[in-house]
Amino acid sequence: MTIDLKDRIALVTGASRGIGYFTALELAKAGAHVIACARTVGGLEELDDAIKAAGGSATLVPFDITDMAAIDKLGASIFERWGKLDILVANAGILGVISPIAHVEAKVFERVMNTNVTSMWRLIRSLEPLLVKSDAGRALLLSSGVATNPRAFWGAYAMSKAAVETMGRIWAEEMAHTNLKINLVNPGATRTAMRAQAMPGEDPETLPHPSEIAEKILPLMSPELTESGKLFVVRENRFVEYRLPE
Repeated sequence: MTIDLKDRIALVTGASRGIGYFTALELAKAGAHVIACARTVGGLEELDDAIKAAGGSATLVPFDITDMAAIDKLGASIFERWGKLDILVANAGILGVISPIAHVEAKVFERVMNTNVTSMWRLIRSLEPLLVKSDAGRALLLSSGVATNPRAFWGAYAMSKAAVETMGRIWAEEMAHTNLKINLVNPGATRTAMRAQAMPGEDPETLPHPSEIAEKILPLMSPELTESGKLFVVRENRFVEYRLPE
């Protein structure tokens, strides 16, 4: 399936590595101009080189996703330069620690919530006016299986992703009268640095590479997409809608 994103503006957070990096690259290959956001300048520069080698273009925006004022400025800058935003991939997130809930340090818990939840709300607040200016705005929020299937010792991360899923569904309902389609993705176990941190004894070679996940994600940014407010998970090597129990 060929996805044509020519002349579309796409913003990806957490774009310096992993799923964010390869999703940004796939978007650029499909013709989108990518606004790549991450803390790691070196990773963004590597992405820029890869995008240029593929014939695409990017704008690099290095900043910490917990810098809320920077998120506000980002929206203003996009408006001044392009006047709209067609695609948002909100991928940035951190694991925190694998620990009993009562043992998680307050500063660690707050960092997870600020990174995974508060920054997501701030992105929505800053970028929604730009996304609704697109003729086919698309927003994709990255979630996790532990949001709907809680696991011992994953407390802070699981709670943050459950909040993200609720936020995404509410936002989709609020935008139902617009051209903006908002969905969530649970990419499943993937060969990323976060997965290695969570599962240090696991053989990474047994997991899908993030580039494989990015290829599956791309159709969810298509202008032809009709679904909104859905959670998609990997089933039989492709993303399918996951329905929560009633």
